[in-house]
Amino acid sequence: MEGMLGLLKIRVKRGINLAVRDSMSSDPYVVINYGTQKLKTRFVKRNCNPEWNEELTLSIQDPNIPITLTVFDKDTFTVDDQMGQAEIDIKPYIEAMQMGLENLPNGCAVKKVQPSRTNCLADESIVEWNGGKMTQDMRLRLKNVECGEVEILIQWIDIPGFKGLKSASIF
Repeated sequence: MEGMLGLLKIRVKRGINLAVRDSMSSDPYVVINYGTQKLKTRFVKRNCNPEWNEELTLSIQDPNIPITLTVFDKDTFTVDDQMGQAEIDIKPYIEAMQMGLENLPNGCAVKKVQPSRTNCLADESIVEWNGGKMTQDMRLRLKNVECGEVEILIQWIDIPGFKGLKSASIF
């Protein structure tokens, strides 16, 4: 926990039009990697549009270390098939958090991030104030696969006694 800035809560909402890896469908699950941390969702049987709605929490030491989301197809007798991956870019979110804004009206957009060649966004992503917290919805286009997107929501959690985002430098 040395050098931890705080926690990043990632709600893995759902998959959209994921690739077929079995005969007619797939049994998808998501793995999120950050440094040595590896978290995963449950698998959803025979569904290329799965609803996970699971929260995974990473302890963040350096916002410049990439967070990778990979979708796999669960197989019983063979190695699980990869169904694409995407990088979760938290830098725009952290920049918005570092503005120090508080007590905004619910749904207030703080920052808009457009899809580009340097990110995996499939659509515009908005950092907004909701229920006293800053959140960012993302729809990520999966790479290294013929089709598929994953929707997530990220939220920062400050931990008392740790550095926090104010000390984070983003490159």
